[in-house]
Amino acid sequence: ALAYAAQAFQIPCVVVIREDAQLTKLQAIRRYGAEIVLVPLAEWQQRLELEQQRRNLHLVHPFDDPAVAAGQGTVGLEILDAIPDLRTLIVPVGGGGLIAGIAVAIKAQRPNLRIIGVEPEGAPVVSESLAAGHPVAPSRLDSIADGLGAPYTRAFNLSLIERFVDQMRTVSDDAIIEALKAVAQQAKLVVEPAGAAAVAALLADAEIERPVAAVLSGGNVDMDRLGSWLTR
Repeated sequence: ALAYAAQAFQIPCVVVIREDAQLTKLQAIRRYGAEIVLVPLAEWQQRLELEQQRRNLHLVHPFDDPAVAAGQGTVGLEILDAIPDLRTLIVPVGGGGLIAGIAVAIKAQRPNLRIIGVEPEGAPVVSESLAAGHPVAPSRLDSIADGLGAPYTRAFNLSLIERFVDQMRTVSDDAIIEALKAVAQQAKLVVEPAGAAAVAALLADAEIERPVAAVLSGGNVDMDRLGSWLTR
């Protein structure tokens, strides 16, 4: 998305991204004309800051940025326009920027609407940070949902999640794959594992109050991997 916006405004864009990112994401970023810097996840924040300073660029953080969260909050407003009687919204969670923005926007209009955040069991950074009462590094970081594999969260997002999100849940990689298959077979949509996490939580709980919506937060999936998951 950032590469697309930069191309539209004809400004240079450098994306610092984890070296195990899915090929389709890298191809899309390059297609929009951005430069890619691949780094190990453990070195991501350090390299991000280094590239920003060395090149004198403006930093657009993927989740630790009030402006980014505010922009993502418009997703919530669009959902309310589309489903006025919505009772529950399920949102995938990585670093927490998406759900923080959505939750603030929705609760301002519908304070009784229930918002559930979903993380992979292998990347529970927000759940563990909420339990600790402050941002902590996740105990695990090994999920197929690489789009939700944030190595940390920040106090800005955490405070909004604590205030406006009703519940956090985790789902297994197996559940995510089953949800990915269900979305492909029933909704005829192609999503990456991160995009299927919210549906995994929905499929696991028949008691979630309806009408319910699940945010599908990404469709960058390698076709070879998708084929292997769909035939499991």
